[in-house]
Amino acid sequence: MLPLMAQLTVSHYLFVGAVLFVCGVACMATKRNALGVLMGVELVLNGANMNFIAFASPLLREKHLGLDGQLVALFVIVLAAAEAAVALAIALNFYNNHSTIDVDRASELKG
Repeated sequence: MLPLMAQLTVSHYLFVGAVLFVCGVACMATKRNALGVLMGVELVLNGANMNFIAFASPLLREKHLGLDGQLVALFVIVLAAAEAAVALAIALNFYNNHSTIDVDRASELKG
C-alpha cells in the first residue's frame, strides 16, 4: 500500500482550491449581509492561495526550492487581513448610521 502523500497529486489540491473559489463566489452572490459577503471574499482568496501553493509544490518541480507560491500566498493572507480590518470598520460605521448591515441599503452611500 502506498503512503498517503504518494497518492495525492497536484490535481487534488487544484480541485479543493476550485471548490473553495466556487463556494466563495456563490456566497458573495447570494448573501445580503455584508459579513456574509466578506466571508465569501475570504473563501475566494483561500481558494486562490490553495492554487498558488499547489503550483509551487515539489510534485511539479523537484529541482527547485519552490517558495514562490508560498510567498504569494503569504502576501495574499496579509492583504486579506488588511481588507477584513477595513471592511469591518466600514460595516461598523454603516451599522451605526443605519442600524443594519444589509447591503441593499448601501445605495444611500452614493454621492
